[in-house]
Amino acid sequence: MALTDLYERKHDYLRISVTDRCNLRCLYCMDPEGVTQIPHNSILTYEEILEVVKAGAALGISRIRLTGGEPLVRKGLLYLVEEIARVREISDLAMTTNGILLPDFAGSLKEAGLQRVNISLDSLKPAVYRKVTRGGELEQALSGIEAALDAGLTPVKLNVVLMKGINHTEVPAFLKLALERELHLRFIEYMPIGTQGREHQKYYLPLSYVRENAARIGLPLTPVESPPGAGPAESFSLPGGKGTIGLIHPISRHFCASCNRLRLTAEGYLKSCLYWQEERSVRPALEDPAAMQELLQEVVRIKPEKHCMSPQKGAGSLKLQAMREMSKIGG
Repeated sequence: MALTDLYERKHDYLRISVTDRCNLRCLYCMDPEGVTQIPHNSILTYEEILEVVKAGAALGISRIRLTGGEPLVRKGLLYLVEEIARVREISDLAMTTNGILLPDFAGSLKEAGLQRVNISLDSLKPAVYRKVTRGGELEQALSGIEAALDAGLTPVKLNVVLMKGINHTEVPAFLKLALERELHLRFIEYMPIGTQGREHQKYYLPLSYVRENAARIGLPLTPVESPPGAGPAESFSLPGGKGTIGLIHPISRHFCASCNRLRLTAEGYLKSCLYWQEERSVRPALEDPAAMQELLQEVVRIKPEKHCMSPQKGAGSLKLQAMREMSKIGG
């Protein structure tokens, strides 16, 4: 029984937030003071997460991504990686991280069965990185990238949220990084999620800006086949480049028609869309695989056709449906 919704979209991808805690405070993810943390006893145990994974695997889920918050701040995460890797139907196991803790964990994660990582890197300038992350040190993130490469957690993808007035002048530097290193840069449009949606008009830039910059500096983007796990990203090569460039534009050219993902929040809610508030608790179905499968099917059945994020609307009329912070949902 495949997880297919009313619009014939087949779902084979589950993103799991293992914690809402983070060692950074990125401005597009949470407020300056951070978030009101979920009590520890309200967060799903690893065994409960595995129940959801196994029920989903029986319905066609084959791809898992671990997110947060910052997933590596949760103790014992290697156990969860090992157990998910043992689920026969799961063919792709990845993680999104800020990279700060990867020097300590990359090798062990690879041994446990993690296949690859996406690392958030919104600036190549120490001062700007510190501003975006509200205190993070760029050198630590860069060390995490090297640790992932050394451990073979490849392809290593770098997620760059494009922000007007913050990092938009760094597009050429990011392009040159993909030119010189076997890294896969993915530019992402700023999304109006949670309270950070109030800043949408201030920071938003369409990703046509990246194409324009590439052409201006003589590095035209040529469409290529995407690396494994590219998801909704359009992938491009650079002339003579070792890496690739990806463009993820949920606003200017949304990819709702091909969406194949579900999300599980740290406290146990299933969401079929990052944007909308609709969600279902998995707790009533725990310890009952049949009930969990039925719940997954229900969540897919109620999935909306598309989100309502739009840069064309004025700030006053922009709908902010997803009032959870990004760190509470799992990016």
